[in-house]
Amino acid sequence: MNALATRIRPPMLAAGRGLVLSVYGLAVSIILFVLAVLSITFILLGIGVFTTPVVLEAVRRHANQRRLWAADWSGVRIPVPYRPFPPDLRKGVTGQVERTTLLLKDPATWRDLQWLLVDMTAGTVVAVVAAGLMIYPIESVVLAAGLWRVFRDDPYWYGFVPVSSQLTGLAALALGIALFHLGLRAAEPVLRAHFLLARTLLAPTPEQTLAQRVDRLTETRHEAVDTAASELRRIERDLHDGAQARLVAMGMNLGTIEALIEKDPAQAKKLLATARESSAEALTELRDLVRGIHPPVLAERGLGDAVKALALRLPVATEVTVELPGRAEASVESAAYFAVSEALTNAVKHAGGDRIWVDLHHGEGMLRISVTDNGGGGARIGSGSGLSGIERRLGTFDGVLAVSSPAGGPTMVTMELPCVLS
Repeated sequence: MNALATRIRPPMLAAGRGLVLSVYGLAVSIILFVLAVLSITFILLGIGVFTTPVVLEAVRRHANQRRLWAADWSGVRIPVPYRPFPPDLRKGVTGQVERTTLLLKDPATWRDLQWLLVDMTAGTVVAVVAAGLMIYPIESVVLAAGLWRVFRDDPYWYGFVPVSSQLTGLAALALGIALFHLGLRAAEPVLRAHFLLARTLLAPTPEQTLAQRVDRLTETRHEAVDTAASELRRIERDLHDGAQARLVAMGMNLGTIEALIEKDPAQAKKLLATARESSAEALTELRDLVRGIHPPVLAERGLGDAVKALALRLPVATEVTVELPGRAEASVESAAYFAVSEALTNAVKHAGGDRIWVDLHHGEGMLRISVTDNGGGGARIGSGSGLSGIERRLGTFDGVLAVSSPAGGPTMVTMELPCVLS
Protein backbone atom coordinates (compact mmCIF):
# COMPACT_ATOMS: atom_id res chain seq x y z
CA MET A 1 0.00 0.00 0.00
CA ASN A 2 2.83 2.37 0.87
CA ALA A 3 4.57 1.52 -2.41
CA LEU A 4 1.38 2.31 -4.35
CA ALA A 5 0.98 5.63 -2.55
CA THR A 6 4.61 6.47 -3.21
CA ARG A 7 4.13 5.75 -6.91
CA ILE A 8 0.87 7.69 -7.26
CA ARG A 9 1.82 10.76 -5.23
CA PRO A 10 4.27 12.44 -7.69
CA PRO A 11 1.92 12.21 -10.72
CA MET A 12 -1.02 13.44 -8.64
CA LEU A 13 1.11 16.31 -7.39
CA ALA A 14 2.07 17.11 -10.99
CA ALA A 15 -1.63 17.07 -11.91
CA GLY A 16 -2.48 19.48 -9.12
CA ARG A 17 0.31 21.80 -10.18
CA GLY A 18 -0.86 21.60 -13.78
CA LEU A 19 -4.33 22.62 -12.57
CA VAL A 20 -2.85 25.63 -10.74
CA LEU A 21 -0.95 26.66 -13.86
CA SER A 22 -3.98 26.25 -16.12
CA VAL A 23 -6.28 28.30 -13.87
CA TYR A 24 -4.24 30.79 -11.87
CA GLY A 25 -1.46 31.10 -14.45
CA LEU A 26 -3.91 31.61 -17.31
CA ALA A 27 -5.92 34.27 -15.47
CA VAL A 28 -2.86 36.25 -14.38
CA SER A 29 -1.21 36.04 -17.81
CA ILE A 30 -4.34 37.32 -19.57
CA ILE A 31 -4.83 40.19 -17.11
CA LEU A 32 -1.19 41.27 -17.20
CA PHE A 33 -0.97 41.08 -21.00
CA VAL A 34 -4.06 43.26 -21.44
CA LEU A 35 -2.84 45.76 -18.83
CA ALA A 36 0.64 45.88 -20.38
CA VAL A 37 -0.68 46.54 -23.88
CA LEU A 38 -3.04 49.25 -22.63
CA SER A 39 -0.39 50.85 -20.46
CA ILE A 40 2.21 50.97 -23.24
CA THR A 41 -0.40 52.42 -25.57
CA PHE A 42 -1.29 55.11 -23.03
CA ILE A 43 2.32 56.33 -22.96
CA LEU A 44 1.36 58.58 -25.88
CA LEU A 45 -1.25 60.20 -23.59
CA GLY A 46 1.21 60.59 -20.71
CA ILE A 47 -0.66 58.26 -18.37
CA GLY A 48 1.37 55.24 -19.41
CA VAL A 49 4.58 56.82 -18.10
CA PHE A 50 3.26 56.25 -14.58
CA THR A 51 1.43 52.95 -15.13
CA THR A 52 3.90 51.11 -17.38
CA PRO A 53 6.66 50.60 -14.76
CA VAL A 54 4.11 49.24 -12.29
CA VAL A 55 2.55 46.84 -14.80
CA LEU A 56 5.88 45.64 -16.23
CA GLU A 57 7.25 45.07 -12.73
CA ALA A 58 4.15 42.94 -12.07
CA VAL A 59 4.87 41.01 -15.28
CA ARG A 60 8.42 40.38 -14.08
CA ARG A 61 7.19 39.16 -10.70
CA HIS A 62 4.80 36.81 -12.50
CA ALA A 63 7.62 35.54 -14.72
CA ASN A 64 9.94 35.13 -11.72
CA GLN A 65 7.23 33.14 -9.93
CA ARG A 66 7.11 30.83 -12.95
CA ARG A 67 10.91 30.53 -12.85
CA LEU A 68 10.68 29.56 -9.18
CA TRP A 69 7.99 26.96 -9.86
CA ALA A 70 9.99 25.60 -12.78
CA ALA A 71 12.99 24.98 -10.53
CA ASP A 72 11.01 23.68 -7.54
CA TRP A 73 8.45 21.56 -9.39
CA SER A 74 10.39 20.15 -12.35
CA GLY A 75 14.05 21.01 -11.85
CA VAL A 76 14.02 23.33 -14.89
CA ARG A 77 16.30 26.29 -14.25
CA ILE A 78 15.43 29.51 -16.09
CA PRO A 79 18.03 32.28 -15.62
CA VAL A 80 16.87 35.86 -15.06
CA PRO A 81 17.80 38.07 -18.06
CA TYR A 82 16.73 41.51 -16.83
CA ARG A 83 19.12 44.43 -17.05
CA PRO A 84 19.71 46.08 -13.65
CA PHE A 85 18.60 49.65 -13.09
CA PRO A 86 21.38 52.21 -12.51
CA PRO A 87 21.87 52.97 -8.80
CA ASP A 88 21.51 56.72 -9.39
CA LEU A 89 18.04 56.48 -10.96
CA ARG A 90 16.24 59.74 -10.26
CA LYS A 91 12.88 60.13 -8.53
CA GLY A 92 9.78 62.03 -9.54
CA VAL A 93 8.42 62.45 -13.06
CA THR A 94 11.88 62.45 -14.63
CA GLY A 95 12.70 59.21 -12.88
CA GLN A 96 9.43 57.64 -14.05
CA VAL A 97 10.20 58.56 -17.64
CA GLU A 98 13.72 57.15 -17.31
CA ARG A 99 12.45 53.95 -15.67
CA THR A 100 9.85 53.46 -18.41
CA THR A 101 12.48 54.03 -21.09
CA LEU A 102 14.88 51.52 -19.52
CA LEU A 103 12.14 48.90 -19.23
CA LEU A 104 11.05 49.31 -22.84
CA LYS A 105 14.65 49.19 -24.09
CA ASP A 106 15.29 45.91 -22.29
CA PRO A 107 14.76 43.02 -24.76
CA ALA A 108 13.69 40.81 -21.85
CA THR A 109 10.56 42.99 -21.42
CA TRP A 110 9.31 42.17 -24.91
CA ARG A 111 10.18 38.51 -24.50
CA ASP A 112 8.10 38.50 -21.28
CA LEU A 113 5.12 39.85 -23.24
CA GLN A 114 5.62 37.15 -25.89
CA TRP A 115 5.74 34.57 -23.11
CA LEU A 116 2.41 35.83 -21.74
CA LEU A 117 0.85 35.14 -25.15
CA VAL A 118 2.39 31.66 -25.30
CA ASP A 119 1.46 30.94 -21.68
CA MET A 120 -2.20 31.76 -22.20
CA THR A 121 -2.37 29.49 -25.27
CA ALA A 122 0.07 26.61 -25.74
CA GLY A 123 1.33 26.80 -22.15
CA THR A 124 -2.19 26.46 -20.77
CA VAL A 125 -2.97 23.54 -23.08
CA VAL A 126 0.11 21.65 -21.88
CA ALA A 127 -0.76 22.40 -18.23
CA VAL A 128 -4.34 21.18 -18.79
CA VAL A 129 -3.02 17.93 -20.27
CA ALA A 130 -0.78 17.39 -17.23
CA ALA A 131 -3.78 17.89 -14.95
CA GLY A 132 -6.29 16.00 -17.10
CA LEU A 133 -4.22 12.82 -17.36
CA MET A 134 -4.76 12.18 -13.65
CA ILE A 135 -8.10 13.93 -13.04
CA TYR A 136 -10.10 12.85 -16.12
CA PRO A 137 -10.04 9.11 -15.18
CA ILE A 138 -12.05 9.94 -12.04
CA GLU A 139 -15.02 10.77 -14.29
CA SER A 140 -14.97 7.25 -15.76
CA VAL A 141 -15.32 5.76 -12.26
CA VAL A 142 -18.35 7.95 -11.58
CA LEU A 143 -19.93 7.04 -14.91
CA ALA A 144 -19.43 3.31 -14.36
CA ALA A 145 -20.80 3.62 -10.81
CA GLY A 146 -24.21 4.67 -12.15
CA LEU A 147 -24.05 8.19 -13.52
CA TRP A 148 -24.59 6.68 -17.01
CA ARG A 149 -28.33 6.41 -16.16
CA VAL A 150 -28.63 10.19 -16.47
CA PHE A 151 -27.54 9.86 -20.12
CA ARG A 152 -29.68 6.79 -21.01
CA ASP A 153 -31.56 8.63 -23.78
CA ASP A 154 -28.80 10.95 -24.95
CA PRO A 155 -25.32 9.28 -24.86
CA TYR A 156 -22.54 11.08 -23.04
CA TRP A 157 -19.17 10.88 -24.73
CA TYR A 158 -16.31 9.93 -22.49
CA GLY A 159 -13.37 10.29 -24.81
CA PHE A 160 -14.42 8.25 -27.83
CA VAL A 161 -16.84 6.03 -25.83
CA PRO A 162 -20.58 6.93 -25.99
CA VAL A 163 -21.91 6.14 -22.50
CA SER A 164 -25.59 5.16 -22.30
CA SER A 165 -25.62 1.77 -20.50
CA GLN A 166 -23.78 -0.17 -17.85
CA LEU A 167 -21.75 -1.92 -20.51
CA THR A 168 -20.62 1.33 -22.11
CA GLY A 169 -20.03 2.70 -18.61
CA LEU A 170 -17.62 -0.18 -17.99
CA ALA A 171 -15.99 0.54 -21.36
CA ALA A 172 -15.51 4.14 -20.23
CA LEU A 173 -14.00 2.82 -16.99
CA ALA A 174 -11.56 0.69 -18.98
CA LEU A 175 -10.56 3.76 -20.99
CA GLY A 176 -10.21 5.74 -17.75
CA ILE A 177 -7.92 3.08 -16.27
CA ALA A 178 -5.78 3.19 -19.40
CA LEU A 179 -5.60 7.00 -19.18
CA PHE A 180 -4.74 6.74 -15.47
CA HIS A 181 -1.80 4.44 -16.21
CA LEU A 182 -0.73 6.82 -18.97
CA GLY A 183 -0.95 9.68 -16.49
CA LEU A 184 1.26 7.83 -14.00
CA ARG A 185 4.02 7.88 -16.60
CA ALA A 186 3.31 11.11 -18.46
CA ALA A 187 1.98 13.69 -15.96
CA GLU A 188 5.42 14.74 -14.69
CA PRO A 189 7.11 14.87 -18.13
CA VAL A 190 4.17 16.89 -19.52
CA LEU A 191 4.44 19.35 -16.61
CA ARG A 192 8.16 19.61 -17.31
CA ALA A 193 7.35 20.29 -20.97
CA HIS A 194 5.27 23.28 -19.84
CA PHE A 195 8.30 24.79 -18.10
CA LEU A 196 10.64 23.93 -20.98
CA LEU A 197 8.24 25.82 -23.25
CA ALA A 198 8.36 28.80 -20.88
CA ARG A 199 12.16 28.66 -20.84
CA THR A 200 12.33 29.25 -24.58
CA LEU A 201 11.14 32.83 -23.96
CA LEU A 202 11.94 33.56 -20.33
CA ALA A 203 15.59 32.50 -20.49
CA PRO A 204 18.22 34.94 -21.80
CA THR A 205 19.05 34.83 -25.51
CA PRO A 206 22.59 33.77 -26.47
CA GLU A 207 23.43 37.45 -27.02
CA GLN A 208 22.11 38.37 -23.56
CA THR A 209 23.97 35.45 -21.99
CA LEU A 210 27.20 36.56 -23.64
CA ALA A 211 26.67 40.17 -22.53
CA GLN A 212 25.93 39.06 -18.96
CA ARG A 213 29.02 36.86 -18.96
CA VAL A 214 31.19 39.73 -20.20
CA ASP A 215 29.77 42.01 -17.49
CA ARG A 216 30.31 39.30 -14.88
CA LEU A 217 33.89 38.65 -15.98
CA THR A 218 34.62 42.39 -15.99
CA GLU A 219 33.22 42.69 -12.46
CA THR A 220 35.10 39.66 -11.14
CA ARG A 221 38.32 40.84 -12.80
CA HIS A 222 38.13 44.11 -10.88
CA GLU A 223 37.28 42.21 -7.70
CA ALA A 224 40.21 39.82 -8.27
CA VAL A 225 42.58 42.76 -8.71
CA ASP A 226 41.23 44.42 -5.54
CA THR A 227 41.46 41.14 -3.63
CA ALA A 228 45.03 40.57 -4.77
CA ALA A 229 46.01 44.12 -3.76
CA SER A 230 44.32 43.67 -0.38
CA GLU A 231 46.07 40.33 0.15
CA LEU A 232 49.42 41.89 -0.75
CA ARG A 233 48.86 44.67 1.79
CA ARG A 234 47.96 42.07 4.43
CA ILE A 235 51.15 40.13 3.74
CA GLU A 236 53.23 43.31 3.91
CA ARG A 237 51.54 44.31 7.18
CA ASP A 238 52.04 40.86 8.71
CA LEU A 239 55.69 40.84 7.70
CA HIS A 240 56.26 44.36 9.00
CA ASP A 241 54.46 43.89 12.31
CA GLY A 242 55.50 40.30 12.92
CA ALA A 243 58.53 38.53 11.50
CA GLN A 244 60.33 41.70 10.37
CA ALA A 245 60.02 43.34 13.81
CA ARG A 246 61.33 40.19 15.51
CA LEU A 247 64.25 39.90 13.10
CA VAL A 248 65.17 43.57 13.70
CA ALA A 249 65.01 43.00 17.46
CA MET A 250 67.12 39.86 17.09
CA GLY A 251 69.72 41.82 15.11
CA MET A 252 69.89 44.44 17.84
CA ASN A 253 70.29 41.72 20.46
CA LEU A 254 73.12 40.15 18.49
CA GLY A 255 74.86 43.53 18.35
CA THR A 256 74.52 43.87 22.11
CA ILE A 257 75.79 40.31 22.59
CA GLU A 258 78.82 41.12 20.47
CA ALA A 259 79.66 44.02 22.80
CA LEU A 260 78.98 42.04 26.01
CA ILE A 261 80.49 38.69 25.14
CA GLU A 262 83.85 39.56 26.76
CA LYS A 263 82.70 42.04 29.43
CA ASP A 264 79.61 40.18 30.74
CA PRO A 265 79.34 36.60 29.42
CA ALA A 266 76.37 35.80 31.68
CA GLN A 267 74.28 38.67 30.27
CA ALA A 268 75.40 37.80 26.75
CA LYS A 269 74.21 34.23 27.35
CA LYS A 270 70.74 35.50 28.42
CA LEU A 271 70.52 37.68 25.32
CA LEU A 272 71.52 34.70 23.15
CA ALA A 273 68.62 32.71 24.61
CA THR A 274 66.28 35.64 23.89
CA ALA A 275 67.59 35.86 20.32
CA ARG A 276 67.06 32.14 19.83
CA GLU A 277 63.44 32.47 21.04
CA SER A 278 62.89 35.45 18.73
CA SER A 279 64.22 33.49 15.74
CA ALA A 280 61.93 30.56 16.54
CA GLU A 281 58.90 32.88 16.84
CA ALA A 282 59.83 34.65 13.61
CA LEU A 283 60.08 31.28 11.86
CA THR A 284 56.67 30.26 13.22
CA GLU A 285 55.10 33.51 12.02
CA LEU A 286 56.66 33.09 8.57
CA ARG A 287 55.29 29.55 8.38
CA ASP A 288 51.84 30.81 9.40
CA LEU A 289 52.09 33.52 6.77
CA VAL A 290 53.03 30.99 4.08
CA ARG A 291 50.19 28.74 5.24
CA GLY A 292 47.81 31.68 4.83
CA ILE A 293 49.00 32.19 1.25
CA HIS A 294 48.92 28.51 0.21
CA PRO A 295 48.78 25.82 2.89
CA PRO A 296 51.47 23.13 2.42
CA VAL A 297 48.96 20.36 3.11
CA LEU A 298 46.86 21.67 0.20
CA ALA A 299 49.81 21.50 -2.18
CA GLU A 300 51.00 18.11 -0.93
CA ARG A 301 47.80 16.17 -0.25
CA GLY A 302 44.98 17.97 -2.07
CA LEU A 303 41.76 19.74 -1.20
CA GLY A 304 40.05 16.92 0.69
CA ASP A 305 42.85 16.34 3.20
CA ALA A 306 43.44 20.10 3.54
CA VAL A 307 39.79 20.63 4.52
CA LYS A 308 39.97 17.69 6.95
CA ALA A 309 43.06 19.24 8.54
CA LEU A 310 41.21 22.55 8.74
CA ALA A 311 38.25 20.87 10.45
CA LEU A 312 40.49 19.29 13.10
CA ARG A 313 41.51 22.76 14.32
CA LEU A 314 37.92 23.93 14.85
CA PRO A 315 36.37 24.13 18.34
CA VAL A 316 33.13 22.64 16.96
CA ALA A 317 32.64 18.98 16.06
CA THR A 318 32.99 18.82 12.28
CA GLU A 319 32.34 15.90 9.94
CA VAL A 320 33.96 16.02 6.49
CA THR A 321 32.87 13.82 3.57
CA VAL A 322 35.07 13.82 0.47
CA GLU A 323 34.33 12.16 -2.89
CA LEU A 324 36.97 13.56 -5.23
CA PRO A 325 38.46 11.02 -7.67
CA GLY A 326 41.24 13.43 -8.67
CA ARG A 327 42.66 16.89 -8.16
CA ALA A 328 41.62 20.23 -9.63
CA GLU A 329 43.95 22.99 -10.76
CA ALA A 330 45.99 24.56 -7.96
CA SER A 331 44.21 27.92 -8.32
CA VAL A 332 40.77 26.29 -8.09
CA GLU A 333 41.81 24.19 -5.08
CA SER A 334 43.16 27.30 -3.36
CA ALA A 335 39.95 29.27 -4.00
CA ALA A 336 37.82 26.36 -2.77
CA TYR A 337 39.99 25.86 0.33
CA PHE A 338 39.81 29.48 1.44
CA ALA A 339 36.09 29.65 0.63
CA VAL A 340 35.50 26.63 2.89
CA SER A 341 37.75 28.18 5.53
CA GLU A 342 35.72 31.39 5.48
CA ALA A 343 32.43 29.47 5.62
CA LEU A 344 33.64 27.42 8.60
CA THR A 345 34.85 30.56 10.36
CA ASN A 346 31.42 32.16 9.88
CA ALA A 347 29.70 29.03 11.20
CA VAL A 348 31.88 28.92 14.31
CA LYS A 349 31.57 32.65 15.04
CA HIS A 350 27.94 33.35 14.23
CA ALA A 351 25.85 30.15 13.94
CA GLY A 352 25.83 29.16 17.59
CA GLY A 353 25.58 25.45 16.74
CA ASP A 354 27.53 22.49 18.07
CA ARG A 355 28.02 20.52 14.86
CA ILE A 356 29.14 21.20 11.30
CA TRP A 357 29.03 18.98 8.21
CA VAL A 358 31.22 19.54 5.14
CA ASP A 359 30.63 17.66 1.90
CA LEU A 360 32.93 17.82 -1.15
CA HIS A 361 32.20 15.98 -4.36
CA HIS A 362 32.64 16.39 -8.11
CA GLY A 363 30.11 15.71 -10.85
CA GLU A 364 29.11 16.99 -14.28
CA GLY A 365 32.19 19.17 -14.50
CA MET A 366 31.44 20.96 -11.22
CA LEU A 367 33.17 20.89 -7.84
CA ARG A 368 30.32 21.08 -5.33
CA ILE A 369 30.92 21.93 -1.69
CA SER A 370 28.34 22.29 1.07
CA VAL A 371 28.94 23.53 4.61
CA THR A 372 26.01 22.88 6.95
CA ASP A 373 25.62 23.78 10.62
CA ASN A 374 22.85 23.17 13.15
CA GLY A 375 22.88 26.74 14.46
CA GLY A 376 20.16 29.35 14.68
CA GLY A 377 20.02 30.30 10.99
CA GLY A 378 19.42 33.79 9.64
CA ALA A 379 22.61 33.96 7.54
CA ARG A 380 22.42 35.89 4.30
CA ILE A 381 24.65 37.31 1.62
CA GLY A 382 25.02 41.04 2.20
CA SER A 383 27.39 43.90 1.84
CA GLY A 384 30.44 43.44 4.01
CA SER A 385 29.55 39.94 5.20
CA GLY A 386 31.93 37.00 5.03
CA LEU A 387 29.54 35.30 2.61
CA SER A 388 29.91 38.23 0.21
CA GLY A 389 33.67 37.70 0.30
CA ILE A 390 33.17 34.02 -0.54
CA GLU A 391 30.91 34.96 -3.44
CA ARG A 392 33.53 37.35 -4.82
CA ARG A 393 36.27 34.75 -4.46
CA LEU A 394 34.22 32.11 -6.29
CA GLY A 395 33.10 34.59 -8.93
CA THR A 396 36.69 34.99 -10.09
CA PHE A 397 36.50 31.35 -11.26
CA ASP A 398 32.93 31.62 -12.59
CA GLY A 399 31.68 29.87 -9.47
CA VAL A 400 28.41 30.46 -7.62
CA LEU A 401 27.29 30.58 -3.99
CA ALA A 402 23.85 29.74 -2.58
CA VAL A 403 22.74 30.10 1.03
CA SER A 404 19.75 28.44 2.70
CA SER A 405 19.35 29.70 6.26
CA PRO A 406 15.78 29.89 7.58
CA ALA A 407 15.15 31.33 11.02
CA GLY A 408 15.91 28.63 13.56
CA GLY A 409 18.31 26.88 11.20
CA PRO A 410 19.90 24.86 9.87
CA THR A 411 22.19 26.87 7.60
CA MET A 412 23.55 25.35 4.40
CA VAL A 413 26.14 27.18 2.31
CA THR A 414 26.53 25.60 -1.12
CA MET A 415 29.41 26.44 -3.47
CA GLU A 416 29.95 25.33 -7.05
CA LEU A 417 33.11 25.75 -9.11
CA PRO A 418 33.44 24.58 -12.72
CA CYS A 419 36.58 22.47 -13.04
CA VAL A 420 38.04 19.24 -14.39
CA LEU A 421 39.80 16.78 -12.11
CA SER A 422 43.10 15.26 -13.17
